[in-house]
Amino acid sequence: MKKNSVPSSLTEYNSIWNPFLGAFLREVMFPADENHFLPLPSRVGLIKKIYPLMIDPLVLQRYGAKEINLQKDEVLFREGEEALNYFQVRCGAIKMITSSPDGQELIQGVFKSNDSFGEPPLLCSFPYPSHAIALEPTVVIKLSKEKFLTLLRENFEIHLQLDKVLCQRLRYKSMILSEISFYDPEHRIMSLLQYLKEDAAKNRKEAGAIQQEHTYEVPFTRQQLADMSGLRVETVIRTVKRMEEERKVKLVGRKITL
Repeated sequence: MKKNSVPSSLTEYNSIWNPFLGAFLREVMFPADENHFLPLPSRVGLIKKIYPLMIDPLVLQRYGAKEINLQKDEVLFREGEEALNYFQVRCGAIKMITSSPDGQELIQGVFKSNDSFGEPPLLCSFPYPSHAIALEPTVVIKLSKEKFLTLLRENFEIHLQLDKVLCQRLRYKSMILSEISFYDPEHRIMSLLQYLKEDAAKNRKEAGAIQQEHTYEVPFTRQQLADMSGLRVETVIRTVKRMEEERKVKLVGRKITL
């Protein structure tokens, strides 16, 4: 029997946006820890949300940023390449992935409009630990490392915001890596699903929607859930089926609902 191991998506410096990791950080395992993210949490997954800009595109433009148009499945950068630019999604979606030795794809994060990504390699001068690939036609804002550092030096609030994000990544990673190593597939999957449901509810509230009990339809395939949680798709399929039999989730067609 293959021994469960911690997915590499949980050991990379820029993996804090991984939904699986987030599930343990926000009210699933540590309900008292409310300050992991900045005042409004970052998006996870393919759900459209309304959140503040990481850095206003007009500010980036003043420092010489350019826009890059990517087609679906086009690679922005690859694992091992030197980090030379700051990246922020203008529209579309970018996924950051690594592959295990047996070829399993691990999704470290999915970044939507206004999300930035890949900052640690840029600031600490180490190669990218993952690939960045467009999930759909996407526009990415690119600013050179030199000009990005100038922007940070001249804009303390932006610098402080980024510092807080990076510090919280390190803090929480050190707290939970040992915890994650011991949980079974059902716990991983349920934590992830509960996080996604809570995240969707918070988005409706922040968008001004009326809050009420609702059925949440998971916007991910079994393969995507496997890629997020470091499990094999066969394990996810079996586990979800067992969870349905135990009435922990419902299946409506092919969709998982809570």
